[in-house]
Amino acid sequence: MPLLKVTIDNIVVEVEPGTTIMNAARKIGGSVVPPAMCYYTSLEGSGGYCRTCLVKVAQSSSKDNRPMPKLVASCRTAVQDGMVVQNTTSPEVMEARNAITEFLLLNHPLDCPVCDQAGECHLQDLSYEHGLEETQTVEDRRTFEPIDIGDLIKLNMNRCILCYRCVKVADQLTDKRVHGVLNRADHSEISTYILKAVDNDFSGNMIDVCPVGALTDKTFRFKSRVWFAKPMNAHRECTKCSGKTVVWMKGEEILRVTGRKDKYGELEDFICNECRFEKKETADWIIEGPRKIERHSVISQNHYEKLSRPGTEADND
Repeated sequence: MPLLKVTIDNIVVEVEPGTTIMNAARKIGGSVVPPAMCYYTSLEGSGGYCRTCLVKVAQSSSKDNRPMPKLVASCRTAVQDGMVVQNTTSPEVMEARNAITEFLLLNHPLDCPVCDQAGECHLQDLSYEHGLEETQTVEDRRTFEPIDIGDLIKLNMNRCILCYRCVKVADQLTDKRVHGVLNRADHSEISTYILKAVDNDFSGNMIDVCPVGALTDKTFRFKSRVWFAKPMNAHRECTKCSGKTVVWMKGEEILRVTGRKDKYGELEDFICNECRFEKKETADWIIEGPRKIERHSVISQNHYEKLSRPGTEADND
């Protein structure tokens, strides 16, 4: 089957039929890639909720040079041969993304100084790029009390942006989902049915896929800032999952264990709760070496993969 040619921000890329605009942009990389707060490649049915990935289709295809009348969600829209897409080159898209960022922050508390997600939060990145310096609203924000939705997971609904990722994980990785979105409209919230506990071997992956600090690891809660810990690739023999993880260390102590994520913050493999919560000794793991840290992340501060002599250029400064 012939490849389709699509132009995104004046860059031409060839992709397979059925590829979304989002994944076509990821093939190019860099600033061309729209932000994504709800889309997750490995979770079927994800995307289309947060609207942060809206782009402008200036030309529908080589056979139809008319633009699409409205901005479209790049994570849900398949490319056509000859399609022309504008992301960062469109003032209309930038204005819409600023408005969507403001909307996502409408009820979000200023918890960054105390939130465990700080430093690796996608909403922080989005706010830095597109947020306002101060809010335009005077209304009271909706508030919820933090609750335990299991022995190992804390839910702070105040921070939730209703991306549905945790619901998709529970649907597709576990035998029986016991949590979901309750109520409607402004009263919508993530919760368990009749206060049931989330208890299955892969429930911890809900923490990893959450783009904000709504779901946090109770075994790591308030122990350290992520940029003070050293992320190390590690693996172990496990009968439930691949056993390939990242252990976050402080000295010889393992503070937490997470799955390995790609440059878009998506897990390469889902890991089991035994690896995540129970194996916190260095003897439990084969440490492979320092994790490759994306340069845009605050976690990269003071983390060097190669030392150089003064006056020479380091590869990864």
